[in-house]
Amino acid sequence: MSASGVSRRWVLSTLAAVAASSRARAKSVAQSQWDLIIVGAGTAGLPAALFAARRGARVLVLEKGAQVGGTLWFSGGQMSAAGTRLQKAKGIEDSPAEHLADIMRISRGTANEDIVRLAVENAAGTVDWLESAGLTFGPGFPVAGTGHEPYSHARVWGAPDRGLAILRVLEKELTTAPASLSVLKSTEVVEPILDRRGAVLGVIAKDEAGVRRDFRAPHTVLASGGYMANTALFQSLNGVPKYRAAGWPMNTGVGIDIGRSAGGWVRGRENYLCDFGSIPADLEIPSPELARSIHHPERREPWEIIVNRAGKRFLAEDLGSVDEREHMLLTQPDNRYWLVFDEDILRNAPPLVRGAPPGELRDWTTQELADAFGVAPAFTSAATLEQLAVGAGIDPRNLVATVDEYNAGQASGHDSLGRTHMPRPIKRAPFYAIRHQGATLIGVAGLAVDDKLRVTKPDGAPVAGLYAAGELLGNGTLSGKAFCAGMMVTPALSFGRWLGENLPLAKRG
Repeated sequence: MSASGVSRRWVLSTLAAVAASSRARAKSVAQSQWDLIIVGAGTAGLPAALFAARRGARVLVLEKGAQVGGTLWFSGGQMSAAGTRLQKAKGIEDSPAEHLADIMRISRGTANEDIVRLAVENAAGTVDWLESAGLTFGPGFPVAGTGHEPYSHARVWGAPDRGLAILRVLEKELTTAPASLSVLKSTEVVEPILDRRGAVLGVIAKDEAGVRRDFRAPHTVLASGGYMANTALFQSLNGVPKYRAAGWPMNTGVGIDIGRSAGGWVRGRENYLCDFGSIPADLEIPSPELARSIHHPERREPWEIIVNRAGKRFLAEDLGSVDEREHMLLTQPDNRYWLVFDEDILRNAPPLVRGAPPGELRDWTTQELADAFGVAPAFTSAATLEQLAVGAGIDPRNLVATVDEYNAGQASGHDSLGRTHMPRPIKRAPFYAIRHQGATLIGVAGLAVDDKLRVTKPDGAPVAGLYAAGELLGNGTLSGKAFCAGMMVTPALSFGRWLGENLPLAKRG
């Protein structure tokens, strides 16, 4: 069963099980003093709660939404871990040290080495735990990477049902958790409770009716996800517009607000990086994704050329490094480009676009691609290159010169940018352009923590009583100025588990 095809029966049974578990613990929520408060019942929050409760701690999870799981409801669920039982069973020799070295290599030294080390040293234990609890990975895993720069070893895992498969395991674990664990849903945390020295004593939250309540504990973990549903906050923290309309609706940045209110700060803005783009559904910002092109050489050698808004090529289209392509796009105006080609390429090239017309993710046929021009906003066609440029928003004079130069290189076999795969010139009308937008699905900047996951002040001192884990930390901390496979979901799970196991919590039998 795919993520998009999850059965209604499973959703209803899952929600019913969690509701029954919550009702069984309803009386315990009435107390105001806890050993641990966790803000967010998602990828990081649930493991933190489970492992802390198993130590006998009184744990309260406050969840803004009406259901637990957070971004696991739509996440790809991609995980990376070195030294797992499953790797060893397949004869793969790997280690956390090699995992760390790969991330620092791929990120060009921009990832936070201390935080990454904590993540990779605990990743194998997390994958082994989930596998023992019933998580089943796809038959093609592990792999060295999917969609971004590969690792040196096959250590990337994925399940057929993606993030939902992880959620199922966590839901099952939650329904059998100790009675000292309570989950209070539809409850929004609005501010921290601080003492006169700035230590966090708990949080103030409000329910659906707007009634405010104090919840106190010596330890509070922020695991409320990122801020992709908050367009203004995204631009403020990352310094670029939120180009793609994506993100869990509950991820409004409350963890950022609470952390900063308690004296914490946000870091990682300088590590912003966009992916190599997809086709937007409209030309507004942010825009949903309509589809993706298959013009990357690791999947399909390009027949088309890539130009920026000025009508100029900025890379060899058959450049093999995903990371290099992403960094080159980052320097282009608005992180935007157009694929340009002609009628001969349209009719003869392998399938170019993969999307859902309608409902089923698959390659578009040649006719479906042709039909998109003049209908979808990102698709432009015209009888001449000059008209194409005007319609698409590209500089006309430069586009004509660029195509002429490419055609000359194609004829001679010597491209000015070093491209080698040039099966056809771009000469036969009509001409086509498809606009692509680089973007990211996760926040890059995030709340600063130390190697014990304590929220820190700008001077590096920890905020007493306050911790953070998950997407809230930002991709810039865990992957630097790069995209490293499995370095969001796995660290979130691992950090939650690590906090649950290692916080100095009271033991109550």
